[in-house]
Amino acid sequence: MHSSAVPRMAGESVRVRFAPSPTGHLHIGGARTALFNWLFARHNRGVFVLRIEDTDRTRSTEEYIEAILEGMTWLGLDWDEGPYRQTERMDIYRAHVERLLEEGKAYRCYCRPEELEARRKEALSRGLPAKYDGRCRELREPPAGRRPAVRFRMPQTGRTVVDDLIRGRVVFENEQLDDLIILRSDGTPTYNLVVVVDDVQMGITHVIRGDDHLNNTPRQIHIYRAFGFEPPRFAHLPMILGPDRTRLSKRHGATAVLAYRDLGYLPEALLNYLARLGWSYGDQEIFTREELIEKFSLGNVGKAAAVFNPGKLLWLNGQYMKNTPPERLARLVRPFLVKEGLIAPDQHLDMGWLSRAVDTLKERAKTLLELAALLRYYIAEDVEYDEKGRTRFLTERALPLLVDLKEGLASLEDFTASAIEGLFRSLIERHGIKLKDLAQPVRVAVTGRTESPGIFDVLEVLGREKALRRLQRAIDLIREERAVAGGADRASGAGG
Repeated sequence: MHSSAVPRMAGESVRVRFAPSPTGHLHIGGARTALFNWLFARHNRGVFVLRIEDTDRTRSTEEYIEAILEGMTWLGLDWDEGPYRQTERMDIYRAHVERLLEEGKAYRCYCRPEELEARRKEALSRGLPAKYDGRCRELREPPAGRRPAVRFRMPQTGRTVVDDLIRGRVVFENEQLDDLIILRSDGTPTYNLVVVVDDVQMGITHVIRGDDHLNNTPRQIHIYRAFGFEPPRFAHLPMILGPDRTRLSKRHGATAVLAYRDLGYLPEALLNYLARLGWSYGDQEIFTREELIEKFSLGNVGKAAAVFNPGKLLWLNGQYMKNTPPERLARLVRPFLVKEGLIAPDQHLDMGWLSRAVDTLKERAKTLLELAALLRYYIAEDVEYDEKGRTRFLTERALPLLVDLKEGLASLEDFTASAIEGLFRSLIERHGIKLKDLAQPVRVAVTGRTESPGIFDVLEVLGREKALRRLQRAIDLIREERAVAGGADRASGAGG
């Protein structure tokens, strides 16, 4: 059976693919591989193909496939073709194996797994390469009662050269490449065969993937040529290391893309950060999606491993938070308000009001999760006082100021930041105090904190009713403490 694909012609448009294995969630490394393929396709006005490599039936799940698609959709990595699934193409792979057998480019291997393992251990004990010894390569009389696997007949002399678009020229000695299994004894094809068949049939021109696949490349090149096809161009991306310069893993914290969504990161910030993991364009740090597409090239991908820095990602997300319109942040933060227990899932919330509240806080929050926590004093019915702030600012000295402000706010015609500022100025002048002498007690009274956005904006967003209620609560608290202290003083005098 001959493939329906045809050899690529000069000048053919770029076609790349992202081919995740659904044995886990979409992680940082896979997302960066997807992004670089996507950027390469978009920059070259090519085609980005999504292919699910789900031949590992013991570990692949529908849940992981959905999570991968969800992660890519959240990041905005839209695909032009697919998702193709390898489990739906089994007949195609087996037909290709039959062709190789007919042409003498593959052979049946009857060695049992335990025999192969024993020979592997023996070779290692003698200091020899742990590769298949080829004993079935020229077998004339197969043993009875054994279901064979199929091995590809690899050249045993010479060299295989990979002209990698990132790493440059990489040379492999063919004698180090053993005859790999391309069809298991249970009839399922293996990775190195199916990836070649798929890339040929899907017309893939460039294979951009992690450098953990580099050792597979010479094997795949020989399979391409056995079918009479010119291999695609290869580009192997350097690996991503954790801050301790070991391979990035769960011990370094969140590595799944959707975990960053759930932590309140913006997709465009994570995308920007992933692009800078191994790729650079001068000293520029922040890129729009359009700039990434315009400027991306494999020539600017480094050869050295990239180091994942959670602090840098958090900083970058903060920059994106500052520059995102408050209306969009309001929509994005709503699910986090539900998660924080501040609103019910079906509760109506005035999104115009929420946008104004968000606008006062977005420069203070690095994530949507932080923003939701900061919004608590706007949304909650009441606030908890910071203990040090309460002791320092909700005092007998502040009492007449809070009383006068409450009366002034109650009668204010326009409850706007500018009108509230005018009221503050008149009270400051009347009492002969500085702005902070009034602003800090009010801030603690209405937010529970000693730090907040500008107090005039905070009061406007809170609204007259909630502001007056919180001021009254602070006034009552000071009066209660005065009464308790007075009672204690009288009791002490009587006892003396």
